[in-house]
Order: sequence, then structure tokens, then C-alpha cells
Amino acid sequence: MTFVPALRAEWIKIRTVRSLVGGLVAVLLATTAFSALAGLDDSGGQDSDPLFSAFFGVCFGQIAAVAFGAQAVSAEFRGGALRVSLAAVPDRARWFLAKAVAVAGPVCVTGLVTGGASLAVGTSVLGARANGLSRGEELRGVVGCAVYLTLMALFAVGLAAVLRSGVATLSILVPFLLIVSFVVGGASGTVADFLPDKAGQAVLHESADGGPGPWAGLGVTALWAAAALLAGAWSVRRRDA
Repeated sequence: MTFVPALRAEWIKIRTVRSLVGGLVAVLLATTAFSALAGLDDSGGQDSDPLFSAFFGVCFGQIAAVAFGAQAVSAEFRGGALRVSLAAVPDRARWFLAKAVAVAGPVCVTGLVTGGASLAVGTSVLGARANGLSRGEELRGVVGCAVYLTLMALFAVGLAAVLRSGVATLSILVPFLLIVSFVVGGASGTVADFLPDKAGQAVLHESADGGPGPWAGLGVTALWAAAALLAGAWSVRRRDA
């Protein structure tokens, strides 16, 4: 089977599984809801970052994106599903690429919708505090939101292919995103700026604060995702189905 039919088959798997579709919906709902809540907090005063406040919900929406990527891959390792997939697409690298693209596409589209919704909801709640945002910054936030969520989902795809378990993948990534980056990362100085989530979220800030710039930060996250995908591809090719 060539790449296009393989991609179509993987897309059919994703859109026909309710839990995966629900995961995409959760990305939108969680991100916009927490962005609205963040906009209600005006304790930051003049030092607040209105752009990040409008997109603050991404910190929670990324959990749904990671779960989506992990579940899409880990399902192949249950009940012999991977053997069936590889019977149709014997080229394992081609199959894994099709799986990654099938995950990235819907997450990216959902991310664009989510970014637009978060911006609209967040700036509405912020009111006058969002007046200083330029159109360029708002567009950067929307596009950056989509790219960041996509990269985090792909990061989960690679890790799930290595671990062969959605539970194990989430057991690592969820505490990492919610605890390590915020608690341990805050105490480790500039090293934290190059963690995949901290670096990628720079695109959602109005200005860089000593770390990599907006697009350089996304580049760092892309390197993390690429490393995970390469490890996942190696695991799929070298290990038994």
C-alpha cells in the first residue's frame, strides 16, 4: 500500500473512534474555558501579559492533545491491531509516518480553531487590558497555538510508540507538563526555558523573558518532537508487532 491509501486508512481509524474525536473536542473546550478564567484574574496589574492570558488555557488543552496522540498510537498495540496494520502496510516506516500525519492534521486544524476561540474569549474577558495587543501578536498567538498543540501531540505519538502504552505515556507526560515544568523547571534557571512546553509556549507570550524567542521556542519544541518520533520509528521497525 502506498502512502496516500495508508494515510486515508489511518484517518478513518481516528475519525471513527469516539474517544479520539472527543479528545479533539476536549482540546477546544479546555483551552477556551481556562483562557476565560485566566482573563478574570486582574491581579497582575501592569506587569500582566495579555497575550498569554488570552491563551493561558493551552497549558491545560495540551493535556488533551497529548492524550489524543498517545491514544491514537497505543490502540495499535492492543489486540493485535498492529499486525493487521502492518499486513496492509508492510513498510513500517511508511505506516508510522502515515500515523503521525493522521494525528498531526486534525490536531493542527483543531488548534487553529482553538486559537481563534481562545483569542476571542480571552480578549473579551480581558477587556481594556487587551487593547495593547497588535494584530500581528494576535495572529502569532493563533498560529503558534496550533503549531504548539500539534508538536506536543506528535511528541506523545513518538513516546507512545516507544512505550507501547497510552497509560505509560500519559503517566510520564502529564506529571511532566503539570509539575516538572512549573515546579522543578522554575527552580532550574535557564534550563527550564528549553523544556518542550516552556520553549514552545514562548510564542504565546507578548515578549520573550530571557529564553528563546517565539519561533525559536517552537523550533526547540519541534526538536523534542522530532527526537521522540525518530525513537518511535526506530522502535516500530526493530521490535516485534
